[in-house]
Amino acid sequence: MKMLQDHVVLVTGGGSGLGRGVARYCAQQGASLAIVDNAPEKVSALRQEFGAGVLALQGDVTRVADLQACRSAIQQRFGRLDALIGAQGIFDGNVALLDTPPDRIDALFDEIFHVNVKGYLHSVRMFADLLQQSGGAIVLTTSTAAYAADGGGSAYTASKGAIRSLVGQLAFELAPRVRVNGVAPAAIGNSQLRGPETLGLRERKQSDIPRDAFLELFRSVSLLQDLPVAEDYGPLYAFLASRSNKVMTGQTLVADQGLLNRRVLSAPAS
Repeated sequence: MKMLQDHVVLVTGGGSGLGRGVARYCAQQGASLAIVDNAPEKVSALRQEFGAGVLALQGDVTRVADLQACRSAIQQRFGRLDALIGAQGIFDGNVALLDTPPDRIDALFDEIFHVNVKGYLHSVRMFADLLQQSGGAIVLTTSTAAYAADGGGSAYTASKGAIRSLVGQLAFELAPRVRVNGVAPAAIGNSQLRGPETLGLRERKQSDIPRDAFLELFRSVSLLQDLPVAEDYGPLYAFLASRSNKVMTGQTLVADQGLLNRRVLSAPAS
């Protein structure tokens, strides 16, 4: 039996990058799938890829009205919800605080936290009762940037640290009916995280970095040498979202390819 057989799973931010890769894996594992994304062109692409079997919806997870419409569509199509996987997010361009104009800090903070943190608060609040009814699960996306420096700039790092703490708090609040966990990815070869509009980086994505240059940097700091793509993280999300997980809540799986075991004393191989 597939891991997510007889599971109704909602993936937020599932139109590209990590979210789309996780959605693909969940579908392969038998999930009845709903995907919400804010970009209409991404929703159209989802419908082309997955067909009518997947409920692909346009919506902004920071807007209560959009989430209410998503909830109504899920209840009408499936009648229940077993798992919420949060995958939406934006990057901050790895811009250091001292390189951020003082008059942009307020707007940058609001933009990053609006999507990366408030979007999760709204989503969990909207669907918690359905998950309590099903004895379901929530899986949120943080980052290795919440554990070690230089995974992003100050705004992004702070937002991912907030999500890491939020996982523990929500697990406490929603126990015992709902399991709440997180995944902290590191490198994603096909990441589509965009930069902040506040700094004029909306059209820049992490995947714009030339693959060869990114791969060389990745291999210089990581113990594992194969650069993962979004789909490679799918098994972690699927397990935490599934009824197979009977032992974990309030935890974050750090999927860092050994990145946090950084070289300290040893000289690099010549």
